Amino acid sequence: MPFNLPIALTFFRLVLLPVFIVVFYLPFTWTPFAAAFVFWFAALTDALDGYAARKLKQSTRFGAFLDPVADKLMVTAALVLLVDQYANIWLTLPALFMIGREIVISALREWMAEIGKRGTVAVSWIGKYKTAAQMIAIMGLIWQYDDWMVYASFVLLYIAAILTFWSMLNYIMAAWKDLTAE
Repeated sequence: MPFNLPIALTFFRLVLLPVFIVVFYLPFTWTPFAAAFVFWFAALTDALDGYAARKLKQSTRFGAFLDPVADKLMVTAALVLLVDQYANIWLTLPALFMIGREIVISALREWMAEIGKRGTVAVSWIGKYKTAAQMIAIMGLIWQYDDWMVYASFVLLYIAAILTFWSMLNYIMAAWKDLTAE
């Protein structure tokens, strides 16, 4: 297994996952800010590992595999924690939709790779905007500094959910011919 800076950053993000969960459940007044900060730091390492991989020409197959796994684990864990904390349908529905989309697209990518057409379902610009909206929404929903932050975070979460649906449709439409060929 190759080991370089981008992979180290991705491993660090995986290490931050249990730290994030523990901090999220601490019974202190500063806990929401600290948990949001850990989540923000993990999101920052996601941006940095991709940048470093391109800039330093250190892209590897292992890194290409591990990076999205780390991202999906962190976002899924955060959404599950938030669904538990808020316990309302307005957060549960977009969270379930986002987690479900990740499962569908992961399965689609795996299947397309098996038939030699992985590039058909490559990451698009919509996915990048969806991720940005999702990360900011999650940070705001964790921190809950004031009501305006929570409302704005819900709006961003729904924007992310719409972008999630749009990107899923794009991926499925790109693969439709192969999905329906018998």
